[in-house]
Amino acid sequence: MLKEALRRVLIEQAQTGRPVTYKEVADRLGLTPPQTIHRVTQALESLMEEDRAAHRPLLAALCVSRLGQNLPGRGFFAKAELLGIFSGDPSGPEAHAFHANEFQRVLEFYERSQHRIDKGAE
Repeated sequence: MLKEALRRVLIEQAQTGRPVTYKEVADRLGLTPPQTIHRVTQALESLMEEDRAAHRPLLAALCVSRLGQNLPGRGFFAKAELLGIFSGDPSGPEAHAFHANEFQRVLEFYERSQHRIDKGAE
């Protein structure tokens, strides 16, 4: 299923410490037109619901628009608002602060997970 494959791709991406564009994610998932980005964003919103329910940082924070300031698209902020974890202008300073915090939480959460795996292999 797309959502599970997306979660695996994003966990791998978290290990790099860098964001990834929606297009890059679609390519890594092997999606073909039509509506590849739309399918990615729908799956991202489902991940956001799961992550919120499980009290995990939002993996979706790793995905950014290639057009704008290393921020996710407006849909990320709209979904976060629906989930009750963001309030504000999706292009304003509160969006930048929310995304930066969530991005850092993702990196720390999945780095620790990987660190435990690496340590266990020694």
